[in-house]
Amino acid sequence: MAPSAEPLTSIEICAGAGGQAVGLHAAGFKHLALVEIDKHAVETLKLNLRDRAGWDYEREHCKVLSIDVKDFKPLSEIEGLEREELALLAGGVPCPPFSIAGKQLGADDERDLFPTMLNLVEDLRPKAVMIENVRGILEPDHKFKGYREQIVQRLRSAGYRFCGWKVLEAGDFAVPQLRPRAILVMIRSDVYRGFDWPEPNDQPVTVANALQKTMRNRYTAYKRTLSDPLDVQEAEAAYQRWLRKAKQGSIAPTLVGGSKKHGGADLGPTRAKKAWAALGVDGMGVANDMDKVVPQRDLLSDTGPMLTVRQAAIIQGFPENWEFYGGKTARYRQVGNAFPPLVAEAVGRAIAEALNRTGPVLPDPEEALNDGSLLTRSLLPTQEANPSGSHGVSDEESTLVG
Repeated sequence: MAPSAEPLTSIEICAGAGGQAVGLHAAGFKHLALVEIDKHAVETLKLNLRDRAGWDYEREHCKVLSIDVKDFKPLSEIEGLEREELALLAGGVPCPPFSIAGKQLGADDERDLFPTMLNLVEDLRPKAVMIENVRGILEPDHKFKGYREQIVQRLRSAGYRFCGWKVLEAGDFAVPQLRPRAILVMIRSDVYRGFDWPEPNDQPVTVANALQKTMRNRYTAYKRTLSDPLDVQEAEAAYQRWLRKAKQGSIAPTLVGGSKKHGGADLGPTRAKKAWAALGVDGMGVANDMDKVVPQRDLLSDTGPMLTVRQAAIIQGFPENWEFYGGKTARYRQVGNAFPPLVAEAVGRAIAEALNRTGPVLPDPEEALNDGSLLTRSLLPTQEANPSGSHGVSDEESTLVG
């Protein structure tokens, strides 16, 4: 069967603020649906789809669905969509069940959405599947090995070729941040002509490279409000201190979404705050928007400036003109919980290249082993056995997301 001339369509579950959607769009995929339960992230998706240049297809065809993914019925909710037609089903299912910062309950955690994702695969039978999670699902290898095997075997039983679980480091793909993500890719056997994982970039982007322009703009805007030359000198000195420190460092520590239960956003646990301090950034909070700036807190602290939400989004790899909906804390949490767009783009391009290959379908050397013997329905229930419930981030898990 030759590759189709139709556009490469995608559906994303747990879409968040659109990190994966941005990346897959840049890789050439056209979105049919973005499914997300967080109300602020949903408004972010709607805001960008409504106004963003180059997203004409999505404005006409894409549904932003504010629902629990367990209630998502794509074949009935997406007009004209037929089984085996979709190019890619993708999703960053919640990470707390596998995060090394949590209890690592895996399949025993009620927040685990792998069964829901697999139900959708069996319903839709897309040409390709991409699932993103924290590296804790792979490291240490033994912890969730049996569960990983069950996930793969269920997909193999549904007619998919295993392309691999791979930990990709965001810093290897022009993201100025230490953010390892575990990626699973599988391609339907009847369209499988090989798959090659993306290669890391040779030139990492540093925090100084990424933030110098916006940090300079912040201090310049503040200086314009000053009348005393000594105050102007103080502001310039603060900027230069940040720049010197930032240039001595490299990439940022992992951004986290913060806790809904324990107040406002900050840049992570103590170790992360120390790493930010080495880059000249105060990690104890997130800076106010310019119209509400508190100079001694946001720009002139002895420990350095705080990041704005926009700067955090740059550290995450979002385009500078991607908009976020909500108050400062809600916007920051969307950024901190996102899948870096540039990593999603790299994997998306690899999947697109694989789906566009011509030539004969490659035989599966493991086909004889695909007898379902590793499938455990109690851990990976079918749709009929799937319990109801929300996949929203609870107060207790919010510090672990991402």
